[in-house]
Amino acid sequence: MTTEAELNARCNGQCELCGSDQSLGVYSLTASGDRTDIEIMICGVCNDQVSSGELDTNHWHCLTSSMWSEVPAVQVMAYRLLKQLSSEPWAQDLLDMLYLEDDMKAWAEAGIQSESEDQIVHKDCHGNILQAGDSVTIVKDLDVKGTSFVAKRGTVVKGISLTDNPEHIEGRVNGTRIVILTQYVKKS
Repeated sequence: MTTEAELNARCNGQCELCGSDQSLGVYSLTASGDRTDIEIMICGVCNDQVSSGELDTNHWHCLTSSMWSEVPAVQVMAYRLLKQLSSEPWAQDLLDMLYLEDDMKAWAEAGIQSESEDQIVHKDCHGNILQAGDSVTIVKDLDVKGTSFVAKRGTVVKGISLTDNPEHIEGRVNGTRIVILTQYVKKS
């Protein structure tokens, strides 16, 4: 029997996270140690949100029931998603209730760390995602520390660079390379 057939039999043809029976597919969690049970069956909606990292909080209320699954990989995935949603009071409450054995919690945490390291997202004042090389416009007069000039509102900064801090970008203004807070720029 193939992996997909085994997962389909285990989940009775329903997403193991939300219960939908539409567009099911296999999702592999990052492995930890000698784990072989790292696949779960999820629907297209769950897969799209997990892959993009942009979670619709209303959709994930389904974790209220799936976090109690007997399948370790489903519990780990529920933990990771609840961690991402932990700014929501309901998600934090569920996270407080969820108990994982030490080895499973380590597996869940390891996946969060490796995923979050790759996902530093810089957003402008309107929530648009910024990428290296983009041009931005400054939306507020900014005093530039260590210099005698002000970066004026409306100044276009071309070819920005991203930093390790999602709230900072770098760019040239008046021939000087400066750090600019993302909350004061909009993507051009």
